[in-house]
Amino acid sequence: MLSPETEVIQPAGSPPGPAPQPAQEKRRQSALSTLLMVVAALVAGVALGWLVFTNPAEEPAAETSATGSETEAPPAAVGEVASTGEPVADVADALLPSVVQIETGAGLGSGVIYDSEGLILTAAHVVAGSDTVSVRMSDGTQYTGRVLGGDAAADIAVVEVDASGLPAAPMDLDGDVRVGQLAVAIGSPYGLDSTVTSGVVSAVNQSVGGRRGFQSMIQTDAAINPGNSGGALANRDGEVIGINVSIFSATGGNDGVGFAVPIDVAADLAEAIVSGEPISTAVLGISGTDAESGPSGALVAQVEPGSAADEAGIEIGDVITSVNDVRVQGIGDLAAQIRTHRPDDEVSLGVRRGGEEMTITATLGSG
Repeated sequence: MLSPETEVIQPAGSPPGPAPQPAQEKRRQSALSTLLMVVAALVAGVALGWLVFTNPAEEPAAETSATGSETEAPPAAVGEVASTGEPVADVADALLPSVVQIETGAGLGSGVIYDSEGLILTAAHVVAGSDTVSVRMSDGTQYTGRVLGGDAAADIAVVEVDASGLPAAPMDLDGDVRVGQLAVAIGSPYGLDSTVTSGVVSAVNQSVGGRRGFQSMIQTDAAINPGNSGGALANRDGEVIGINVSIFSATGGNDGVGFAVPIDVAADLAEAIVSGEPISTAVLGISGTDAESGPSGALVAQVEPGSAADEAGIEIGDVITSVNDVRVQGIGDLAAQIRTHRPDDEVSLGVRRGGEEMTITATLGSG
């Protein structure tokens, strides 16, 4: 989002935007998560790692186009992805009508229509502090959107417009996102609406840490810049696989390391927001550190009495090595994987106790 506020996290005394952590140190510091990085807001105004405030009036303005009335609606459906030999162009043709520009009093961001009855997914920081926003479709039609709510920790929010028959984007809720697969990002970087960039999925289950804790993200090298926040990350079939929310950058612009909330996590949160359910964070109920000897994992230092971990039989000294078969490199990875779940979800934990490997099932609590 183009916004007057940018959050930059880095250790004291270090220059902005250090290189990602060497692979041999992953055990002590979860991949990228405890390294400094730009987290949360994809926003304008980054300068030498400090919080910078800019005048929204000075931000780049979007290209203008004809504005329709509140009652006009764009085409009713997103077309199927064609097969012309230009996969990125084919995805763009199919998905562009579903990606919108969102403007608030603070700046600009992006959003994805996921329900034809007027529901739009975006990043929570795009609409933070706003009750209503301006929503512009790819054809220039404008609506007033109402912010239904959001989860700041996961950086997902929902906006509703008074319209029906909107072109809802298909979502790959059950797909297996693979490292190296095509990734197409669509949004409004710097207010330039309907902008398309492409690359690959660079990593999955990437632990990204910030002031609101760790999250498990899809990483991509598709160019993502301020204003892309809330926009779509799609596969070659034109299905949304993630909502773009943050970047790792030394400059505030694209350095080829962007992050998206997996679409299944975003859709799950959207369902809770729309239904008015309270959004609670899943909790295992342990504290710990990175394992320092033997294979990598999260070393359990404390188990909260009565917690999910306690009831499942997790003990102090256990090393948790996986969550639902997703490898855990350290405590940051464990926190990120737990956060992808909801309270009362049942998870399978790979545990090393002494020299024995075992599997423990836990039903997550609420925090």
